[in-house]
Parts: sequence; C-alpha cells; structure tokens
Amino acid sequence: MEVIVGISGASGVQYGIRLLEVLAKKGIKTHLVLTEAAKQIIEIETDYLPIEVEKLATWNYSQKDFSAPIASGSYKTAGMVIAPCSMKTLGAIANGISDTLLTRAADVCLKEERKMILMTRETPLNLIHLENMLKAKRAGASILPACPGFYSRPKTLDDLIDIMAGRALDLLGVENEIYQRWE
Repeated sequence: MEVIVGISGASGVQYGIRLLEVLAKKGIKTHLVLTEAAKQIIEIETDYLPIEVEKLATWNYSQKDFSAPIASGSYKTAGMVIAPCSMKTLGAIANGISDTLLTRAADVCLKEERKMILMTRETPLNLIHLENMLKAKRAGASILPACPGFYSRPKTLDDLIDIMAGRALDLLGVENEIYQRWE
C-alpha cells in the first residue's frame, strides 16, 4: 500500500506529521509533498525542521516536480490525505486547478476515484470556503475538518492530534488504534 500525504500552508502541520509517523510504523509507503508555506509553519509550530519531516516519508517531492509518479493516474496509490489543507489548496482542488504537484496529485486521486481526504483547517469559514468544500465533496473528496471530538476526554495536545490522524486513517481504510473510539 502507498499513500500520498500533503502538508499545506495552514496551521496544524502536526496532523500531517503524525500521519507520516503512524503510516511508517505500519510499514505503509508514503509520498510526501510539502508546500513552501508548510515548511515555514513546521518551523513555527513544531520542534521539527522540514528536512526531518521529509525523512519520515518514503519519497519526497518538490511542488514543482510534475515528473513525480504521483502526477500520473497510471501510478497506483491507495489515496491521499492533505493534512492540514489550507483554504488556498482547497480552492485549487475544488476548481480543478492543478498548478502544483500537490493539487495535481489531488486531481489525479479524484479523477481515478481514489480516496481523497482533505483535513481542512480554518475558522471561521466564509461562503467561498463552504462552497469549495461542497464542490470538492461532490467531486469525490472526503472533507474532514480538524475538529476533534471530546467524548474521550483528551488530556494532551497529542491526544487531540491522534483523534484527527486516526479519523483520517479510518477514511483511508488503515486499521489503527491511536485514538479512543466511542463505545
């Protein structure tokens, strides 16, 4: 199994990093695309350097690398998660703008009817954001707002991150027990 992980320029890069950690631990190969804004946010919000995050993935690509295998529908993957997904990235995907490798890989997943999970991260939402979410959903994406549940009484920031990462893994069909489920 191979999964594409995109980390775009929204607050919450910890979600994408946690997904990479869990997927690697499970032996699932990952293709990582970091936006330039994501690289900046990694340094602001975490103790990681972007190069350390890149090392968590099996393969890494520049946003400009349209020769990457994930830019083609003939290259098989199980799907893609963009965590976090900025409103800029959402807007491009919802409107079929494939001007970066991240948005091209998302377009490929949609056209090939593969799993496409967008962990949106913005608040409050304006009408354009909501309409873009609806467009992406109609095109086949799963919209997973970064809004963790509190029924498990999370005690740490890591608990909250695990809830959302676990939900993304659920949507990908990857078995996991990184968060407490409702009983």
